[in-house]
Amino acid sequence: MSQTDPQKTTDDEKPAGGGEEEKQEKTDADTDQRPPAWAARRDLIEHSPRDLAGGLVHGSRGGELIHGSQYGLTGGEVHGNVNIQVGTYGAYAEPQPLSGEIPANTLAQLSLVFAEGPRFADALSRLRDDHFVILSGGIATGRRAAALMLLHRLGLGHIRSLAPETSPASVRDHLETSAGYLLADIMVSRTRPLQETHLLAIREQLVSSHSHLVITVAESSAPRDVDHVAWEPPCAREVLEAHVLSHAGVAGWERVRDLAPVRTFLSRDHTPVEATDFARHLVAVAQGTTPEEQLTSLSEETTQAQIESWLTGDTTHLRDKAFLISLSVFDQAPYALAAELGDRLFTLLNRTENPGSPEGVPVFGSSRQTRLNLARARGYQSTETTAWGSVDQYMAAFKDRKIPARLLDTAWLLYPSARPALVSWLRDLAADGRPLVRTRASAAAAVLTKSDLSSGLAHLVEPWAGGKKYGSRLAAANTLTLAHLLETPAIPEILHDWCVGEDENRRWTAIRAYGLLGPVLREKAMKALITATREYSRNEGRQKDRVDREEGEENEELLELVEAVQLLLLAARGPVLTELSELVGSDHAVRGPLLGAFLLACAQVGDDARARPLILEWYRDALDENPTEAHELTGLWRTALNDRQHTDQALKTMGEWIRFAERSPDVEGALSVLLSDLAQDPAECARLGHLLRTVSRADGGPVAERLLVAVPGASLPQGAPR
Repeated sequence: MSQTDPQKTTDDEKPAGGGEEEKQEKTDADTDQRPPAWAARRDLIEHSPRDLAGGLVHGSRGGELIHGSQYGLTGGEVHGNVNIQVGTYGAYAEPQPLSGEIPANTLAQLSLVFAEGPRFADALSRLRDDHFVILSGGIATGRRAAALMLLHRLGLGHIRSLAPETSPASVRDHLETSAGYLLADIMVSRTRPLQETHLLAIREQLVSSHSHLVITVAESSAPRDVDHVAWEPPCAREVLEAHVLSHAGVAGWERVRDLAPVRTFLSRDHTPVEATDFARHLVAVAQGTTPEEQLTSLSEETTQAQIESWLTGDTTHLRDKAFLISLSVFDQAPYALAAELGDRLFTLLNRTENPGSPEGVPVFGSSRQTRLNLARARGYQSTETTAWGSVDQYMAAFKDRKIPARLLDTAWLLYPSARPALVSWLRDLAADGRPLVRTRASAAAAVLTKSDLSSGLAHLVEPWAGGKKYGSRLAAANTLTLAHLLETPAIPEILHDWCVGEDENRRWTAIRAYGLLGPVLREKAMKALITATREYSRNEGRQKDRVDREEGEENEELLELVEAVQLLLLAARGPVLTELSELVGSDHAVRGPLLGAFLLACAQVGDDARARPLILEWYRDALDENPTEAHELTGLWRTALNDRQHTDQALKTMGEWIRFAERSPDVEGALSVLLSDLAQDPAECARLGHLLRTVSRADGGPVAERLLVAVPGASLPQGAPR
């Protein structure tokens, strides 16, 4: 039962609707390896959205692991109890540019509530000195409102708006009168650039007519060879404060600033546009005309409205929509991974949207920062866990922790035409050679299964669970495990039905999931695994009739049962240990597999650099803290050493414990107590004494020599009379 971590697994199903790349035979199709339970559990914990897999370690579906309505299956904060609120709330849009003079009352109202951003003073200085300034910024960052306030702060009597389609070459022709001019979102392109010669002519005309001009451009359209100010919006708190102070005064702001809905709103990433709309409701609460309760759902509706605007808006390219979905799966993962696999999803989505004319993927499209700004995400340097250790990576994460699960849910529930591409994409990811990619595919499938149980099972989980390859079934087991941590209903019932059912592939899937869910589903998992073990023992002969395996090869289902109990023991510890001790002594049908599970747990070492035997350290601590558990561990050891089928395995594992004690003296005392308690009759003394002398001769370590004292008569030369 090797603990080697398989580098690749594959799914027996190829992605649907694929071209040559999707139809190409996978190189590891004939070398699908069984993932050892402990190694697969480690991958699930390391690569799931950070806090989701905490339940596999801490045994809880609440608290830090779930955090209410969050999804972190990403693994910072996968998050469970994802509540999707779909409403008709629309994002507030800034006033559209007018072709003519901006009304004075519009400027007066805006000036009362305007909050300056960190670059406002710089932009104002440039506008005053140069007569013009170019503001570049992202969508909904308030750059147009900032442009109006820049002109207003100069004290210009009239401010006129120019049409965005005004060509760069003809702008100067519209600057004839003394005024302030706004050219919002000027339409520029590769064939219609805004060049330095245009700006020189514009400035000349502005100086001549005693006028000032502010041009705003989208961040992606900012001219590279022309000086401009990258607009940074004010924080949401400043926007809220400015609105409430102007309408309800200091007392009103003090009354509402610490309300729970306000703290929740400010804890997420919101644009000035969204903050402005929230502020209008907050003003009403401060003035006493609206109850506080109405604020609670407003932030949720704002987030949902933003997600729907991403997926439905004409200004967002299909490739960027695919990237947003990919980032929701690979939140807090390497940016390059989200971008690479987002392009793969774009290809699949485009086949649905444009089946007759498939579009290629632009090799050098949007910049990394532009994409992150679109997604309201942040990029940061961090480390990624790999089979070769931690490596530095540029990571990407949504600023609003609710967005990943919300975005997946919205794409799945509100846009069913996207489902074929999403299903093919997730199946492809589940067959990827990278553990992170495979694990995130299961995490995403868990979110979708929570949103729509029947569809998630039919499209993803059941095809995976019915697959012949280990990787496919592991994807199903991981999905069901994470779905239960997200509090998806009916998962225990599904696992029970599969565990006692006739389909051996689904049985394997359920057994693996029970092992993983030990910390949160201990009683049901243990009962199901014991029942399955009894059933297997009664019908052991059927495996030989149905499974063609090489001589000496362990039966797959029995091995899976043994490893599942191993995971339960290591995860849930005390209660499982007590049940194992009772069953080994009273139930002959399960005695052998349970002893095998115990010894497998004893052989398991931790994943840190010390590679410590986990049960040995448990026993050492139990000697002082829980004598009952120490006694039960000793009893299982004695039974294993005296069981004819397990003696060799038990002696081999005990030898590894002795060798570990050579490297870690802090466990020598505990091992001495254990050996002394195990050596109760001449046969046991002889067996353990022989083991200690063998280890001492082979390794030359002093610990084995000293431990001989713990075994009565073992320190005498072998064969000497006692």
